[in-house]
Amino acid sequence: MQIADLIKPDQIFLGLEAERKADLLADLAKRASGLTGVSPDAILQPLTNRESFGSTGIGRGIAIPHASIPALKRPVGLFARLEEPIDFEAIDGEPVDLVFLLLTPTAPRNQNVASLAAISRRLRDPAVLQQLRTDASPQKVYKALVG
Repeated sequence: MQIADLIKPDQIFLGLEAERKADLLADLAKRASGLTGVSPDAILQPLTNRESFGSTGIGRGIAIPHASIPALKRPVGLFARLEEPIDFEAIDGEPVDLVFLLLTPTAPRNQNVASLAAISRRLRDPAVLQQLRTDASPQKVYKALVG
């Protein structure tokens, strides 16, 4: 699975504002709804359920909220850079400013794992993180994400 299979430049949102994790997830669910045709509630509920098991904040200011959505036919991603970092209960306790939302169909499960692995690998690169935090346009951020 490649990141380019998950996201397009119009699925990059820079300068997003949110005060709390719950607000951010609701905003992302609404945006994802517009792309997928799945209702915001049908996206938000699984995301919230997933977060109840433990934060998807992986450290270094990054979160990868993810959930399986039965109505989806293919994996879909959104990337958001927040205007101001927020508490996401991340594993390292640091606030989050970069968020990659991943929504996957309920099957096949190996596709879900492959998608998460591709995103995680890309977001481990310090040079990529610098670009994601500083590039001014969604197109440049997209290029940094897809490599």
